[in-house]
Amino acid sequence: MTELRQTETNAADDSTGRVFGLDGNLYLPVLLSLLGSLAGFAFLNLVCGLHYSLAGIMATLPLLIALAWILGLRQGKPAGYDRDFLEYLFSRGHFSRHGTDQEGYLQ
Repeated sequence: MTELRQTETNAADDSTGRVFGLDGNLYLPVLLSLLGSLAGFAFLNLVCGLHYSLAGIMATLPLLIALAWILGLRQGKPAGYDRDFLEYLFSRGHFSRHGTDQEGYLQ
């Protein structure tokens, strides 16, 4: 009779890690939007000649959008949640792209 071979296994979930408190690679869009905001601020202030406050407000928009997307739709949510949420918003909860009329029939 052959002897049963035993190996050690790890039953834990594989983790992609955490950076700056964000799961996996979610820090990359924040970092890239931060760099884009700095470049946008420099461009708006130095090239276009806008005042510091106006250039700062306009340059922070990419960073705020990236943070809202990551913290609202990606961080701590299941994979694909952001796509499902946006699809739900644009399709009004229907599985097809066709809308329904007032009686509930497909158009």
